[in-house]
Amino acid sequence: MSSIRIANSEDAKAILSIYSPFILQTGVTQETEVPAEDAFRQRIINTLKERPWLVCEIENEIAGFAYAGKHRERKGYQWCTEPSVYIDEKYYRYGIAKALYTALFEILKMQGFVNAYAVITIPNEKSVSFHKNFGFKHLTTYTRIGYKLGKWHDVDWWELQINAHQKFPELPLMFSDLDKGILDQILNKAGSLLKK
Repeated sequence: MSSIRIANSEDAKAILSIYSPFILQTGVTQETEVPAEDAFRQRIINTLKERPWLVCEIENEIAGFAYAGKHRERKGYQWCTEPSVYIDEKYYRYGIAKALYTALFEILKMQGFVNAYAVITIPNEKSVSFHKNFGFKHLTTYTRIGYKLGKWHDVDWWELQINAHQKFPELPLMFSDLDKGILDQILNKAGSLLKK
């Protein structure tokens, strides 16, 4: 059985096992050390207060995850978010990234977020193509901005408008305050996109 659901603190170990190879073996993330499980669990808990963190579960195993990170700390940026998605390589081509992002962005739209910024270490044609297909537009490239695994990395920034820019925008709703019934509908609909 396959599903998209909200992550919880008990998922930390499984999520970290997907994320760790990206830290240790690639420049996909500029994080250089695998966080301790307890610290990573706290990341999930803290994110879920304000923004969504979702997982895809296939036959009781977490196959991928996506979350909406904070774009920047300054108050004027509170309508912006930085999404990320990571999939266990044995589950590539199951449509997991698309299903996770579909749910993630429906939730972000409902919360009232306006801008999303995807950060992609390049070259990464798979991620670039995925974000283009999802509607993201290239914003800029930061050249040689990150140093990891013995080399400098270029990083692309891509943008997606989630909601209209209002003259007097209401504050984004806290994720923890959203209607659970509506969330279930969004997650079930996204889960139907998964390839069997």
